[in-house]
Amino acid sequence: MRLALAQLNPLVGDLEGNGRLIEQAGLEAAAGGADLLLTPELSLWGYPPRDLLLRPALLERQQLELDRLAACLPSDLAVLIGMAEPIAAAASPSLYNALTLVEGGRWRVVARKQLLPSYDVFDERRYFLPGDQAAVLELERRGRRWRLGLSICEDLWVEEALQAQRLAGADPIGALLNQNLDLLLNLSASPFGQGKLNLRHQLAARAALRLGCPVVYVNQVGGNDDLVFDGASFVVDATGRALCQLPCSQAQLGIWDAIPGPAEPLPPSQPSAEEQLLRILVLGVRDYARKCGFSSALLGLSGGIDSALVALIASAALGAERVSALLMPSPWSSAGSLSDAKALAGRLGLATDTVAIAKLMTAYDDALSAPLAGPPRGLTAENLQSRIRGTLLMAVANQQGQLLLATGNKSELAVGYCTLYGDMNGGLAVIGDLYKTTVFGLCDWIDSPAAAPCRAALGLPASGELIGEAIRHKPPSAELRPDQRDSDSLPDYAVLDPLLKAYIEGLASPEQLIAAGSEPDQALRVHQLLRRAEFKRRQAAPTLKVSGRAFGGGWRMPIAAA
Repeated sequence: MRLALAQLNPLVGDLEGNGRLIEQAGLEAAAGGADLLLTPELSLWGYPPRDLLLRPALLERQQLELDRLAACLPSDLAVLIGMAEPIAAAASPSLYNALTLVEGGRWRVVARKQLLPSYDVFDERRYFLPGDQAAVLELERRGRRWRLGLSICEDLWVEEALQAQRLAGADPIGALLNQNLDLLLNLSASPFGQGKLNLRHQLAARAALRLGCPVVYVNQVGGNDDLVFDGASFVVDATGRALCQLPCSQAQLGIWDAIPGPAEPLPPSQPSAEEQLLRILVLGVRDYARKCGFSSALLGLSGGIDSALVALIASAALGAERVSALLMPSPWSSAGSLSDAKALAGRLGLATDTVAIAKLMTAYDDALSAPLAGPPRGLTAENLQSRIRGTLLMAVANQQGQLLLATGNKSELAVGYCTLYGDMNGGLAVIGDLYKTTVFGLCDWIDSPAAAPCRAALGLPASGELIGEAIRHKPPSAELRPDQRDSDSLPDYAVLDPLLKAYIEGLASPEQLIAAGSEPDQALRVHQLLRRAEFKRRQAAPTLKVSGRAFGGGWRMPIAAA
């Protein structure tokens, strides 16, 4: 049997548009001689559809679109499509996360997801009931009857020794042990996470060994709000060896022939962690802009490493000609920061405008002197500078119809080293899930020879430095007062970031970190800063998720709490 793996990039809720993507994939699969086309989890909706699933009108449109696809897809091609199956006369939730088989002008539900994730960014139990039985599909193809085990995303994640958490409930793979399967198919919408690509391979390899058959894994690709799906669909043989893999971060159709007997394994070749991360961030910005109706972007360029990285990502995502930058020096901005920002813009080919804010700072001082019995001072004066810049950026983006990109990193968001209605302004926080040390490491890699092929593939200059040594080696500073350094207010990032990662992703307590050897005053202070900044994060722009736990949908801490 010949299988087509459709690594689709859907628009959430666009049932007709996503149906056209499936239709086009069906035509390409048929032209390639495929017998069965596989599409990702909830492929007709795009993942995650969230509360769109609660709208009866969209469920009615799903029925119409499935009828249309059944009528127009090639009659000799079988197609598996991810859908939301309504449950008649059921209490809420009243849907199954299901797969439907389109074949011969008709469609029918053939599988229901059994393990429903409701952790981190997932909330499937809000919408779905779990399926209660294993699904086996029999297809007659090329003179042979094939027995295909069907599973949906989380149904594969049942190996406690491999994964951080395993949902309580059924073992969908174990339920297929005595079914004499020829293949296991897993249709997924699994967002990117650092190290997750290898983990998926390990889970599939374990399932292949348990069932004694190859495993075909098909994943969604593309950015949907804060989540970015990396694709990287693959096939492993019955021993767990990789036979086929589609690229990361690209929509693509792949063909694989399921032939009994040994097959040539795929040479192990995965992009480096840095390349995966850069490509995911580029894809996230590109899709967020495209799917939200923006064709251009704006950012504030300070001469620091964070805004430099965001500028590079935006240039790769949208094209340098569609990205512009605003330079907003104050009396405390160093001459080097201004020249570094201009040099970076020149290397990337960005258009820039410069608006000095000294006069605006004076105007605020004059306006506030009466109610404050003198001009603003201290932190109030520093925050005003950030808010002046945020207002200027919002005005330009508003006037020119641009997507404003926030440039803050995760370390700053974690400890509140950022200003509401100032540098936190924007429609998307591009690197808000990257710790400062990760920013440094990624920028060092980008400027290294190892990044040249990736840079060229992303449409960036392949040779020479892009971020630049001056920016990469500059001591971090907000430059809101004379000779300011981040280290005046925070521990060194090499000390701060491991503490933050333990608190945020490990959910550790200060007592645990102190017992493990952390300096007590630092551990307690960082924990206090993290808690006190919760109200700021609640008002932050959507953040592209790349870590195990990002601020946003997967971080649900109360603001007012003991």
